[in-house]
Amino acid sequence: MKNKLILILMLCLTMHLAAQNTVQNFSLDEAIQFALENNRIAKNASRDIEAAEKQKWETIATGLPQLSAYIDYNNWIKQQVSLLPGEIVGGEPGTFVPIAFGTKQTVNATAILNQKIFDGSYIVGLQSAKVFLQISEMAKEKTDLEVRRNVINTYGNVLMAEEGLTILESNIAVLEKNIFETTKMFENGLDEEESVEQLQITLAGLQSSLNYTKRLKTLSYQMLNIVLGQDINVPISLSDSLENLTLINLNDNLLNAPVDIENNIDYQIAQNELISKELLVKLEKSRALPQVDAFINGGYSGNNENFQFLNNNQQWYGSSLFGVSMQIPIFSSLERTASTQRAQINLEIATDNLTEVEQQLMLQIETAKNLFQLAVQDYENKKLSLALAERIEAKNETKFFEGISSSFDLRQAQTQLYTTQQEYLNTMLDVITTKADLETLLNTINQ
Repeated sequence: MKNKLILILMLCLTMHLAAQNTVQNFSLDEAIQFALENNRIAKNASRDIEAAEKQKWETIATGLPQLSAYIDYNNWIKQQVSLLPGEIVGGEPGTFVPIAFGTKQTVNATAILNQKIFDGSYIVGLQSAKVFLQISEMAKEKTDLEVRRNVINTYGNVLMAEEGLTILESNIAVLEKNIFETTKMFENGLDEEESVEQLQITLAGLQSSLNYTKRLKTLSYQMLNIVLGQDINVPISLSDSLENLTLINLNDNLLNAPVDIENNIDYQIAQNELISKELLVKLEKSRALPQVDAFINGGYSGNNENFQFLNNNQQWYGSSLFGVSMQIPIFSSLERTASTQRAQINLEIATDNLTEVEQQLMLQIETAKNLFQLAVQDYENKKLSLALAERIEAKNETKFFEGISSSFDLRQAQTQLYTTQQEYLNTMLDVITTKADLETLLNTINQ
C-alpha cells in the first residue's frame, strides 16, 4: 500500500513538472486572442457587463408586481386594559370598569400584492438601465482595445530582445575572432598592443550590452505573460519574427482612409455620458409628476387564550382589501427646481466635454498618423543606413588587418555599426507600435 502511494505521488509530480515544462507557442494573433479571453482586466470587464444586465433587470422588476407575505404572532405577557363607563354594566355614573379586549394570543397571516401604475422616475430608470448597460459594453470594448495594444507592444519588446541577443552574440563572436588574430599579430611583432586593447574595450561594451539584454528578455517574457493573463513564469515561445511583423504593418492604407470620429470608443463613451446627463434632467423633471400605486391584500387572523393555532378546530377569520394611492408633489421649497437646474448645468458641461473630446481625438489621430508615417520613413532610412554601416565596418576590418587603417578607425566603424543595428531594431518596433496606436484610435480592427 505504501509503495502504491509513493508511486502515485511520483506520477503526480512528474505530470505537474511536465505541465510546467510545456512551452506555449504564440503567433501575434494567437497571443491577442488568448489575452482577450484570459487577461484578468478583460475578464473583469466581461463580468461588469453581466452585472449591468442584472442591474437592468433589477430596475425593470421594480415596476412589475411585487408579492410579499407576513405572519405575525402576538402573545400578551400582560394584556392591555381599557376603561369603560360604569353605567354600561349597571354601575354608578362617573365610574369606570377595567376590561381587557381580545384574547391573550393572536396570529395574523397576510399577503400583499403591489403594482406600480404610473411613476415618471421609473420610466426614466428603464432608459437609464439601458444606457448603463451600454456604458459597460463600451468599457469592455475599450478594455479589449487596450489589451490588444498592450499585447502588440509587449510581443514586440520580446522579439526585439531576442533579435538584440542574436545580433550581440554574432558581433561578440566576430570581435573575439578579431582579438585572437590581432593578439597573434602583436605577439609576432606585426601590430601594437594598443590595437588589442582597443578591441578589448569594444568587446567589454558588447558583453555588458549582452548581459543587460538577457535580463531585459526575461522581464519582457514575464510582462507578456502578465498581459496574457497567466503566471509570469509560464514558458512561452513566439512564432512571429520582428521583421515579418514590420513588413506586414508597412501598409499605409490607414493614412489615406477617411476618419469617422464616431468609431472611436472614447467618443462613443463621451456621447453616452451626454445621454446619461439628458436622462438625469428628465429624472429631475419627472419628480414633479404624480405617482400612482395599487395594492390588494388578503389574510387570516386567529385568536386564542392558549397556543392552539395548529388545531383543526381553530377559528380563522379572513379579510381582504383593495386600494389605490396617489402621491402628488405640490411644494418642495424649490428643491426640485434646484435639482433640475443642477442637472441642466451638468448636461451643458457634458455637451462641451463631447466637443472637447472630439477635437482632442482629431488631434490625436493626426498625431498618430504622423508618428506612424515617420516610423515607416525612419525604418526605410535605418535599413539603408544599416547596409552602409555593415559595408563600412567590413572595409575597415579588411584595411586594419592589411595594416592600412588603425585600430581606432576599426573601433569607430564597429561602434557605428552596433549603434545602427540597435536603431534599426527600434525603428521596426516603432512601426509595429505606432500602427497599433493608430488602429486603436480609429477602432478599425473589427471592420
